[in-house]
Amino acid sequence: MTMLKALAAGTLVALATPALAQQQLSVATGGTGGVYYPMGGGLAEVINNHVEGYAATAEVTGASVENMGLIATGDADMALGLADTVAQAQTGTGRFEGQQLEMIRGLASMYANMIQIVALEGSGITSLADLRGKRVSIGAPGSGTEVNAEVVLSANGISYDDIEEQRLNFNETADALANGDIDAGFWSVGAPTSSILNLATTQDIVMIELSDEEMAAAREAQPLFARTTLAAGTYEGVGDVTVLGVPNVLAVSSEMPEDLAYEITKAMFENIADLRAVHPAANQTTVEFTLDATPVPLHPGAIRYYEEIGSEIPDRLRP
Repeated sequence: MTMLKALAAGTLVALATPALAQQQLSVATGGTGGVYYPMGGGLAEVINNHVEGYAATAEVTGASVENMGLIATGDADMALGLADTVAQAQTGTGRFEGQQLEMIRGLASMYANMIQIVALEGSGITSLADLRGKRVSIGAPGSGTEVNAEVVLSANGISYDDIEEQRLNFNETADALANGDIDAGFWSVGAPTSSILNLATTQDIVMIELSDEEMAAAREAQPLFARTTLAAGTYEGVGDVTVLGVPNVLAVSSEMPEDLAYEITKAMFENIADLRAVHPAANQTTVEFTLDATPVPLHPGAIRYYEEIGSEIPDRLRP
């Protein structure tokens, strides 16, 4: 065979050999007006850049409740969810009564949501009790916002019979407030969130602050709630407000290969600056926050990474 023929044959062989395909991973997030979507997109980019052989994409979903179902059915590889929703799914309680999703595992806790209750200036709504008889968005169906809103309201003696509830996502809630179609809306999301930021640029908004007694009642009903402060200036015209916070968990299935869970966890923390460049909520994404706030057992692959860097794993986080 001549050299030319040999080269040609080699070329043909090279062309006939398919490139190794990357395995696709999906990250279930939430609506585009919240923090889950940009955080999930940032995580997907970290995986694409630093986990060899995998390509990840952030998917728009109804958020926490739906996301746990997507993990259980295998329709999502990773999912963000509020800690109370994740815990309910893993233990088969609350919204998941009778359908325990025991396979739910944590990779990390990402940041704390703030339960933000927004009305427009001049609406006459200045307290939780003022929501009675009003049109109130309690969050998208299947969202952690809906779960949180129900706890806050019911713990303080307000049922859906007392309000005209509407189940709108974050962008829809902001639009409905601006258009006068609702009187108030709940957000359970990291701060700042784009939908409230945009609303505050065109409308004068007020953030409803719970009383100490109302906060105590909500925290008794959901011990994962914690008092936190929404700092002045987060949104235009809004001063310091004490709000309830709840952690967000990056969840996976126990069936995820251990090496993959390890590589994702390692890539995320070793390149955390990339995630923080996407959204400031990721400033809370630390190993310490994960080990303190995660409400379900960690995946063995994540545990391997945390032990590798010298962290002590609490017994409650071991499967």
